[in-house]
Amino acid sequence: MKSYIVEGGKKLEGETFVSGSKNASLPIIASCILNKGITKLYNVPNIHDTKVMFEILKYLGCKIKKNNGKIIIDSTKVEKFEIPEHMMREMRSSVILAGALIGRLKKATFSYPRRM
Repeated sequence: MKSYIVEGGKKLEGETFVSGSKNASLPIIASCILNKGITKLYNVPNIHDTKVMFEILKYLGCKIKKNNGKIIIDSTKVEKFEIPEHMMREMRSSVILAGALIGRLKKATFSYPRRM
């Protein structure tokens, strides 16, 4: 593990970039289904779970564009309400899509997410 040793009496300064939170990003991404239009997101972490979430949204009918740290989701044509089992099993938190699908299409069909 890397560490930084800071000795007193000297000014510490600099800049850093903090990636977005997975636990905040996934529900926000799921809620894009409710928008029925264009949503722009910034600072979404580029990790397995967000990639899986984008693949599920594409399957459901969303168009997704990534451009310089900005993600544009067009959910205008979401008509599917069933998420295939192999996609649900890719991540535990995929179940958060159920609320958005029910809110928009009044129904949702999905399997259990993966087990740890």
